[in-house]
Amino acid sequence: MGSGCNKFCIQFCCCCCAYDEDDEDEKQPLVPQDPLEYFSREVQKRRDEETNLWSEPGDPSHSERDDDRMLYSLLQARNKTRMGSTGYRRLSVDIEAMRDTRREVRDKWKTILENLGFMAEADSLLNVSAGASYDRMRNAPAARDLLHALHSETSIFSNNEPPPERYLFILDRLVYLDVAEDFLTKAKRFYPPKDDSDEDTSGLGINLPLLLARVEAMNRGGDDEDEVDESGREDGNISDRS
Repeated sequence: MGSGCNKFCIQFCCCCCAYDEDDEDEKQPLVPQDPLEYFSREVQKRRDEETNLWSEPGDPSHSERDDDRMLYSLLQARNKTRMGSTGYRRLSVDIEAMRDTRREVRDKWKTILENLGFMAEADSLLNVSAGASYDRMRNAPAARDLLHALHSETSIFSNNEPPPERYLFILDRLVYLDVAEDFLTKAKRFYPPKDDSDEDTSGLGINLPLLLARVEAMNRGGDDEDEVDESGREDGNISDRS
């Protein structure tokens, strides 16, 4: 009965009647002992989200989509590669190519939002954190239909791969603001569909199987493949590993 009373008090009361010395070891602090370390980690996490623009923002493993899995594999491989080596520079080029493709899509969305009058709110509307949840969406079916229309009737996305899920959350916001249809209309005018011959003319097309094969080859090759003469090293001004 004592344990039952404690459970009741814990669930419904704010008094100290539920105190139990046996529970002392189970208590966990809400904030780590080093708050600076905690906030630094959170800032780095948000910077990582904005830099990589994960297609599935709610997937912490970055393994549900091929493009996310590829980018994550490249980042992990670069973390294990000696900075300044040939392998490190090659990985950095591949990583930036994928990031550039994602930034290009985001810039298209920002252009349309600003044209719709959201000059100050565009960045906030495009921000999708790792905590995004499908359960919190207000108009998921309508947002899904609009995402499909944008993918099939415009060139706002850079390739024929399935559209990134992060934009589903953005469209849900636009439906709530009653501007989603206007966004689709402008997307059709600003970014009409391209012919197959026009695909990847920007030079940012990503060959995921080729990149994956390259990463696997580097992992098998070990450090020998990364060795480079001192004359071939960069001066250290290489983008960070995040």
